[in-house]
This record gives sequence, C-alpha cells and structure tokens, in this order.
Amino acid sequence: MAEFTHFNESGRARMVDVSAKDSTERIATAQATVFLQPETLENIQRGKIAKGDVLAVAQVAGVMGAKKTPDLIPMCHPILLVSVDISFKEEPQPDLKGRCSITITATAKTTGPTGVEMEAMTAVSVAALTIYDMCKAIDRGMSFSNVALLSKSGGKSGTYSREG
Repeated sequence: MAEFTHFNESGRARMVDVSAKDSTERIATAQATVFLQPETLENIQRGKIAKGDVLAVAQVAGVMGAKKTPDLIPMCHPILLVSVDISFKEEPQPDLKGRCSITITATAKTTGPTGVEMEAMTAVSVAALTIYDMCKAIDRGMSFSNVALLSKSGGKSGTYSREG
C-alpha cells in the first residue's frame, strides 16, 4: 500500500516538496467520453452550433484547463508544460441508449521533478465541459464519463499503462 505524501506530521494537507527529485521528461495521456444525441453530433460535424466550432473551442479550452490545473487542484505544483495535445474521436453509431459519443484524448508533457497526470485529466475534463456548454441549448441530456489516466511515463515511479 502506498504511503500518502500530502499530509504533514500533524495530519494536515501540504504540498509535497519535490525539490530533491530529478528532472525527467514526463508524459501523461488521459481520456474522457462525451455522450450526446445523434442530432447533436450531426450539428457539431456540420458546424450548425450557434456558439461556433465546438471541437476547436473545446480543444483550446482543454489546453487552457491543463495550464490552469494548479489553480483548480489545491496540491498540484505549477509546472512548465512544454506540450498539450488534444484530439477527438467521433462515434456516430448510437449505443444501446441511442447516444453517440466523442472521445477526447489529451497528452501533456513537461521536463521537471513532478508529473503531468492531473494536467492531462484536467484537459479532457475541461474540453468535455466545453462541449456541454456549447451544445446544452439543444441537448441538455449530454453527459461525460470514463475520465481516466491512460498512461504516464517519467519520474521515480516509472511507466504506467491502463489495462483494458
């Protein structure tokens, strides 16, 4: 069982001291899925959403979200992101509930003493929220789920790859 490092001797929350850690290249990839009505996906694809190009705006919002992660997650360190890449995979075939989906994938990179997992996960979450915001006028039933870290590399703990 891993030891929790975000608590001081008094049991109070603290930001972990990473000053003694080696700077290494660190890469993390996360994913989230937005579920929406087929008509909503068609409107996105045809550029018929009144607020504009949904995926372009969501892409920018995801990058901005990654950059703002330490402002949102209290114990995250401000880090120098050298890259944040966001992509979308549209699934037009409805599932058993009649919903189509957009899968968002974000990869964040840095070189430093701490990882970028939270930045990648924040990026996909903010991109998903942006899709919802831009399309809620026509589809308030949208949802997103499956927010997960897919992989990470670098640092003392090494490489992680999500199974399945």
